[in-house]
Amino acid sequence: MANLILSAFSDEYADGLKEQCQALNEFGIQYMEIRGVNGKNISTLTKQEVLEAKIVLNDYQIKVSSIGSPLGKIKIDGDIDGHLEIAKRVFETANFLGAKNIRAFSFYLPEGKSREQCKEQVYDAIGQLLNLADSYGVTLCHENEALIYGENPEKCLELLKYFNGKLKCVLDMGNFVLDGYNPMQAYNLLKEYIEYFHIKDALYAGAIVPAGKGEAQIKEILNEYKQSRAKDTFITLEPHLQTFSGLNALVGKTFENPYKYENQQTAFTDAVEKLKGLL
Repeated sequence: MANLILSAFSDEYADGLKEQCQALNEFGIQYMEIRGVNGKNISTLTKQEVLEAKIVLNDYQIKVSSIGSPLGKIKIDGDIDGHLEIAKRVFETANFLGAKNIRAFSFYLPEGKSREQCKEQVYDAIGQLLNLADSYGVTLCHENEALIYGENPEKCLELLKYFNGKLKCVLDMGNFVLDGYNPMQAYNLLKEYIEYFHIKDALYAGAIVPAGKGEAQIKEILNEYKQSRAKDTFITLEPHLQTFSGLNALVGKTFENPYKYENQQTAFTDAVEKLKGLL
């Protein structure tokens, strides 16, 4: 039976790394998927800033489960060489912080271009990222998200199969719901490649809600995974309850979210409590 280990995007609680770590200590969460550090994206930190971050993490005994990088989150006809330079910085940071997994995406498509027209470019760019990741001893984990090449379950599977398991999957059930796909079907299609999970819940109508309150079938999927797998696996809470104002524009839907919060701290706290209740 798999052991599920809780991690979190704690930058949704606060910008400051110390405040993030303090909150994780209070919640009894020992890991973070590091993304926002003192208002800066992890991919933009200098070596000195990474060193300072590591000191804070050590002070609060927080470990890094993975790097929540923005790799692959540009248009495929953009500056790929420049993107590879960013990747080097991300991979160096991962090594320094002791993180093996790097969250990545499969590039946005240029306007008017189909996935088939962009396939060769996408594969080439991901192949370059994977070769670079190999040289740093880290693992790229593809997240499904709206409008990228690997938005739907079938395209995710196609990518994962093409790279023979070298590219892993970070499964986000909530994203599949927001994009109109059945999360259990997606899970069954991709489960052989899953490295870890992102936990957000959503309604097909277009709202992000606390875990267990939507249609992402989080409890059922995690239970099936737990029963059928043997390896310890991280589940990263990415609630997006307060911090993601652009959701309706991204998914092209207008929906009044029934869950409202005074601030990001109360939103994050409720997200943790709901997920712990679900688990």
